[in-house]
Amino acid sequence: MKTLLKLEELAQLLVATLVFAHLPYAWWWLPALFLVPDLSMLGYLAGPRTGAFSYNLLHHKALALLVGLAGWLLAEPLLLLAGSVLLFHSAFDRLLGYGLKHGTGFQDTHLGRVGREPVAA
Repeated sequence: MKTLLKLEELAQLLVATLVFAHLPYAWWWLPALFLVPDLSMLGYLAGPRTGAFSYNLLHHKALALLVGLAGWLLAEPLLLLAGSVLLFHSAFDRLLGYGLKHGTGFQDTHLGRVGREPVAA
C-alpha cells in the first residue's frame, strides 16, 4: 500500500510539472518557488495549533486545485503557476513522508510521526 500511495504522489507531482510546462514562465521559476509554501511553518511561532493550521492550509491539495482551477477559468497564468507550485510541493512532501500536521506538534502527521524519536537520558 505504501508503494501505491507513493506512486499516486509521484503522478500528482508529474501533473503539476506538466501544467507548469505549459505556462509562460521560465523553468527556473519552479525550483525558485518550491520552498515558498514552507513559509507557512512560521505559524509555529504562535504555537503548535496555529502552526498546524497554517501549514495544513498551504499544503492541502484542495487549495492547490482551487487556485489552479481559478487560474484556468480566469485565464490567469499567475494563479495557474501558484496552483502548480502548491501541488508540486505538497506531492513532493508526501513522497518524503511529510504529511498534514496534527495540532500536537510538527512531527505528528497524518502519515505518522516524522523525524527521530527523542533519546532517553
